[in-house]
Amino acid sequence: MPDALEGRCGTCARFVRVIESISDTGEVSRAGECLLGVWPSPLYETSTCSQWVRRGQFKARPEGGRPPGVAPERRSTRAVRSPTRLILPEDLLDMDAEEFRKVLSEVIRSELGVSAVDMAGRWDGGEMILKPGKPGLQEKRIPLDALFHKVVLIRDRLRVLEQKINANPKLPDDEKVQLQQYVTACYGSLTTFNVLFADREDQFVGQKGDD
Repeated sequence: MPDALEGRCGTCARFVRVIESISDTGEVSRAGECLLGVWPSPLYETSTCSQWVRRGQFKARPEGGRPPGVAPERRSTRAVRSPTRLILPEDLLDMDAEEFRKVLSEVIRSELGVSAVDMAGRWDGGEMILKPGKPGLQEKRIPLDALFHKVVLIRDRLRVLEQKINANPKLPDDEKVQLQQYVTACYGSLTTFNVLFADREDQFVGQKGDD
């Protein structure tokens, strides 16, 4: 029996980061992203394009074969997993090295919630000084750019946690709301560091009154 999604995104090797949703009638639909990064997400499982590739199959290399003296490549049948357990299909033989690096970088950055954030210019070269309350003890100086980097990492990981909570199909709505409140409270506790961000859109946003 042929697959109902034959030739569509739902059966394509490049269809990744899939999120399922269930309608009031019980119908399950799936939306995800394209590993090529050419089409805006979310893409639905019934979408299709000319770059569709069946999962578990690989496109042939360009005609002409391999250069003389070059041994055949050994291909692993295992999928490569990122730290967040995102399965990356190995069917990328039609890309050149530069395109592959670009696509892989974008997928990893998106999956880890890593983004480029600028520190406000007035803090460039600055330091945070931790001065002990007892006399005779040495103070500690921390470069503000190092502190800012750690603050951004915390912010990005909270955003990833927030996304995973909202997308988890096994969590009931009341538990999602409760966990979301904890995340929002964490944002509120970190609003002290908003002064370091160059753009307001990058800052922490907690409950009303936390800023």
